[in-house]
Amino acid sequence: MAHALVTNSEDNDVLDNRGEYSSDYLSKMATASHTTEGDDAASLFDTNNAACDMLLESQNVEKNEPSEEVRQYLSKKTAWVSPNEKQFDALVGFVQKRLDEGHGETILEIGTGAVDCDCPGLLSDEMEASVATLTSMASVLNSEIQLLREKTLVNNTKFIKEFLIRRHIDEEDFMEVRIAVVGNVDAGKSTLLGVLTHGVLDDGRGMARMKLFRHKHEMETGRTSSVGNDILGFDAKGNIVNKPDTHGTQALDWTSICQKSAKVVTFIDLAGHEKYLKTTVFGMTGHAPDFAMLMIGSNMGIVGMTKEHLGLALALNVPVFVIVTKIDMCPPNVLQETLKLLQKILRSPGCRKIPMLVQTNDDVVTCATNFTSERLCPIFQVSNVTGQNLDILKTFLNLLSTRMESYVDEPAEFQIDDLYSVPGVGTVVSGTTLKGVIKLNDTLLLGPDALGQYKQVQIRSIHRKRMPVRQCQGGQTASFALKRIKKSELRKGMVLLSTKLKPEACWEFEADVLVLHHPTTISIKYQAMVHCGSIRQTAQILSMSVEHMRTGDRATVKFRFIKNAEYLRPNMKLVFREGRTKAIGTISKLYTQVAAQPMNSKIKSVKMQQSTTDGSQQQSIKRVDNSSDTSAVNKRSKQTKPREESTPQEEPAVQQ
Repeated sequence: MAHALVTNSEDNDVLDNRGEYSSDYLSKMATASHTTEGDDAASLFDTNNAACDMLLESQNVEKNEPSEEVRQYLSKKTAWVSPNEKQFDALVGFVQKRLDEGHGETILEIGTGAVDCDCPGLLSDEMEASVATLTSMASVLNSEIQLLREKTLVNNTKFIKEFLIRRHIDEEDFMEVRIAVVGNVDAGKSTLLGVLTHGVLDDGRGMARMKLFRHKHEMETGRTSSVGNDILGFDAKGNIVNKPDTHGTQALDWTSICQKSAKVVTFIDLAGHEKYLKTTVFGMTGHAPDFAMLMIGSNMGIVGMTKEHLGLALALNVPVFVIVTKIDMCPPNVLQETLKLLQKILRSPGCRKIPMLVQTNDDVVTCATNFTSERLCPIFQVSNVTGQNLDILKTFLNLLSTRMESYVDEPAEFQIDDLYSVPGVGTVVSGTTLKGVIKLNDTLLLGPDALGQYKQVQIRSIHRKRMPVRQCQGGQTASFALKRIKKSELRKGMVLLSTKLKPEACWEFEADVLVLHHPTTISIKYQAMVHCGSIRQTAQILSMSVEHMRTGDRATVKFRFIKNAEYLRPNMKLVFREGRTKAIGTISKLYTQVAAQPMNSKIKSVKMQQSTTDGSQQQSIKRVDNSSDTSAVNKRSKQTKPREESTPQEEPAVQQ
């Protein structure tokens, strides 16, 4: 049973009298997420082939604008019951289009339809025939089907079933979903990831989190200070393929996991301490997560950086689901207080989310199919020690699909978020492919450098999750080994672009900014750190559409980078922070014809003045040395003369 935590008037249209989601609301959301307009599957809903041919001829497939009659036929519940050959081919095309739109997977519901929604469900023999049709179709499309849930209606005489259809993928390819793990310190982020990825429960003293830590001080303090990554692989049937290394080490064999997986969930483990907020902001902007997993300790409640991280995810338009941990050690009354406070925050005007407590497998499917609406916020309660509700969390992760489009037909674009120097390999860069396809031995443009220019580099090798591949496409993370380039020539925030593009470095840009928090006022010449994609650089305000900005104000602001020009695109999201000041915005205009004069020219002039003063000081020192030498010679000469020769009349001359 799905338990909704909201009862306010604005959500009365989505809840029934029992506090559950109404069937009309769920059917609307399911129809919105499952139906696909513009396919040529209308022929399988009509028994008259001549009428079907007429409908198909009248439908303009290229324009994706089916007629009303086609949509009505498409929404019948008997679509899958014993189709003929022509209907089966059209049905295969319909599902194949759904798979392409879903990046290799889709959820299909059999037994419901919008036309005959007043009597949903299929009889037993009709359901068997529909499942047989679906199985045959999956074999044609080289896919696997997995039963997600089944409903029985009308005294167990009619049935509705939902299936996950997932395409088989080559060993060198897999679907990738990135999840940013955020939350306050000591909420159990690293512990949960260790339990999920290594398949071993925690001992209650932090054993599981040790498998993810990268630095010695992290192991000593138990606090994450860097951006960590770990993966969880699912095969085409939805089974987890993660297996710990059998050689006694705690590391996972990423290559083996990726080869066996049809989908790989990448967890971006971010820091929860306020001291490392800049690292968390960079992880949220530079790693382009599809979803955010907000961790809350049930015994601590919503404290510390929890609201900061939630606000950051909302500002970047990243869908959020909540994990309430440590329920094995939390008293029931404290847990209820935590859930009530969480309900209040999610319902607040700043969030406007619909919280839903997930307790059964049926709830999981409902949340996963409607999660793309970005208003639904699933809430899981788990225990890393007892393993309670970890199975439904894994099922939910299995059903998540990537939100990032691949744009394979556009020129390649890759943002760099980390640099390495690997012995025997050379310089390696890692990041996210934003657009296009990048293949082995391709020549790309690397930049912008300190002068705002781009240079050609060649891709020596490509790795995805430590697995060598021949190419990568938009929406995928990868690592490239570059030929004839030094690590000192690179920095985070640079890009690799197709040679078809004519990129320009940008010193100045305009953005529509909203100030989330600032203790005083923001005015011209104010400087703060700008996070935009993998770019992380200080910028100065040159002008504003208002005289001053305070907390809650909006304005159009013109920025200028302090140190280096960057590669920017319109409509990019940015985060503007400095100390406790936080602002978000969207880039609206670029200034690419600005002279490449950095803002720290004053520093250079000061250095030049210092160098000139140093030179003059050196010259004066030389003069002093010369005078000291001459005075020493005079002293020696005076010592050789008789004492009576040094008369008092000569002293004024010497003093002059």
